[in-house]
Amino acid sequence: MNSSNLQANFDKIRSNRIFEFFVVSVILFSALVIGAKTYNIPSHFLTMITWLDRAITVFFLIEICIRFIGEPNKKDFFKNPWNIFDTLIVVVSLIPIQDSELALVGRLIRIFRVLRMVSIVPELRLLLNSLIKALPQLGYVILLMFIIFYIYAAIGASFFMHINEDLWGDISIAMLTLFRVMTFEDWTDVMYETMAVYPFSWLYYLTFIFLTTFAFLNMVIGIVVNVMENEHAEEAKQKALDEGQLTIEDLSMQIAELKQLIQERK
Repeated sequence: MNSSNLQANFDKIRSNRIFEFFVVSVILFSALVIGAKTYNIPSHFLTMITWLDRAITVFFLIEICIRFIGEPNKKDFFKNPWNIFDTLIVVVSLIPIQDSELALVGRLIRIFRVLRMVSIVPELRLLLNSLIKALPQLGYVILLMFIIFYIYAAIGASFFMHINEDLWGDISIAMLTLFRVMTFEDWTDVMYETMAVYPFSWLYYLTFIFLTTFAFLNMVIGIVVNVMENEHAEEAKQKALDEGQLTIEDLSMQIAELKQLIQERK
């Protein structure tokens, strides 16, 4: 069997839905094994779990090799950041550091193997990519939210410090209290305590909640949803191009360009 046939066969294996489902099942089983180690279990069960963990690591190594050999252009394999992440996780998992000072690092690396689910499942990759692409826009919203937090914390520390220093002792503690108010964690207890001294302090809390919980958080959700819709559209467009098909939007754009060209010619 020549190299081209070997590559084609491995490409079929890695594209097979059954193989992908099996890899996802092993990742989930790996997560269960990691969770089982946190319990106080008998030594013979712990030994069995250790051998299962090693077997899972070997399977992941074989799976990475299959994906690498099945790649038509080997250089493109490492252009995908998810492939680099998977390879690093597997390679570091192979390092025998169980009985060394780096044993904690080894356990952490094995915990991160659960994140390989994102690289295997396309829908999870789409969600994470959408969130990453939304970060620049979210940054400005978070900055504005921090400004609102800072202003309200300064006001709260100035007026309510003598009421309860544990909640309003300084601006940093006041910001933590406001985060509690924003998440509705017993926020009415905080409000009624200050209302006993300042009856109209409820305006302070309601305006803060409307600005943060109702306004800014909805803005964050809107930005993420908008980016996800754009990602879905881009993915559908790329799929149509790969299959040699044109979307209705593409046809409409081409018709509009042709009409404009005809107008210019006339």
